[in-house]
Amino acid sequence: MLTRRGVLFGLGALAVAPKGWAQPAPGFDPEAAIAAAKLGGEVSFAVIDTASGQMLDSRHAQQMMAPASTLKVVTALYALERLGPEHRFTTRVWRDGDTLILAGGGDPVLDTDALSRLADSTVAAWQGAAPTRFVIWGGALPNVARLSSVQDEYLPYNPTVSGMILNFNRVHLSWRSGALSLEARGERQSPRAYTVTIGAADRARPLFTYDGSGKVERWTIARGAMGSSGSRWLPVRRPELYAGDVFQTLCRAKGLVLPQPEIADQPPQGSQIASLQSPALPEIVTGMLEYSTNLTAEVLGLTASGAPDLAGSVLAMSDWLRGLDPGAQFSFHDHSGLSAQNRIDAASLARLLAVQGRPRGLRALLKHIPIHDAQGRKVASPVLIDAKTGTLNFVSNLAGFAQGAAGREIAFVVLSGDETRRAASEGMELPDGVIGWTRRAKTLQQVLVEGWVA
Repeated sequence: MLTRRGVLFGLGALAVAPKGWAQPAPGFDPEAAIAAAKLGGEVSFAVIDTASGQMLDSRHAQQMMAPASTLKVVTALYALERLGPEHRFTTRVWRDGDTLILAGGGDPVLDTDALSRLADSTVAAWQGAAPTRFVIWGGALPNVARLSSVQDEYLPYNPTVSGMILNFNRVHLSWRSGALSLEARGERQSPRAYTVTIGAADRARPLFTYDGSGKVERWTIARGAMGSSGSRWLPVRRPELYAGDVFQTLCRAKGLVLPQPEIADQPPQGSQIASLQSPALPEIVTGMLEYSTNLTAEVLGLTASGAPDLAGSVLAMSDWLRGLDPGAQFSFHDHSGLSAQNRIDAASLARLLAVQGRPRGLRALLKHIPIHDAQGRKVASPVLIDAKTGTLNFVSNLAGFAQGAAGREIAFVVLSGDETRRAASEGMELPDGVIGWTRRAKTLQQVLVEGWVA
């Protein structure tokens, strides 16, 4: 089963170039390249020489457009400055009498394998009779029920945010010959998820339905869309119970039987008996930028601001950016770029890259973008690109750094979007025409960057 994000990611960071597009022609003409892409809507860009700060080229650079996931560049710099590169998230286990408490610390990359290590430490530290209560606290971060209310309920990149996070708050669904299973999948450990259930329904549409009114989360999948076998991730809407469910299974396998998990509404008390730290912040940021994980971006923004809700956190990040660049033009509604209401202009984002990103080492955290020839094959090229992509329906952006054989580095931003088609397909997965449109937009990005570097 393919998701919209999976299909678009599979196109490659810079897609297959139609014949004649792979290399910019002598006398590079951005307007001709834009016309050849046939995107409709708007294309804007800004290019800055990072050494001198000089604007080398621009087009409609003050036009406010949807940044999509290039907004994560702003969030990355914000978190790195506010939290510092040594920052780590800590998940803790507390003992309060005969109660065991699993306390989330907002670790956005905690997975089942890491939770298994914490279970090892917990079992070794617990002395005496088994706990009579087992509670999970997720109050280290405010709860955000869904990152976007207009995106489909079942999309794994639209999860719930909490201070207790496991596997990016996703559960892995797989099926074979009609048999369905839900697992907290890790590299080494993949226990069954008991707080989430799924069944097949005899229908063609909708693809999934969700019911969170009972004691467990209940999904159904359209039997006609399953095929003989397949898999995909589904979002988890009760992350504390999900993590508690998995932790209970892991502890039981090691000899410590825990009662059914409960959700705590107060911070833990008692004494800490085990803990687990996340990787350092730069490693988390690198993963967020490479895989464009929306949950990680929201967690980093919320943690950096310390605000009690997402709206306040976005406001705090906005104030921070205005303090750096009073002339910046933008309107943010989240930290990840998932909201189609987010806006920024190319000039503001390019200035942030050149003035703040370069001295803070942002380029080393960005994904390397390979160059492709007309047949879609990666080719050796003197052009080196490290950048962040941004994709919504009929929105495709690229923002980062590039340099050629001569060594001059540029910071660039390319924003392209057909707002009419985007609005008409909001919340839809793979609407008609979006794959071809995105492919042409990514090709245009390659042509423009190569032309500027040349």
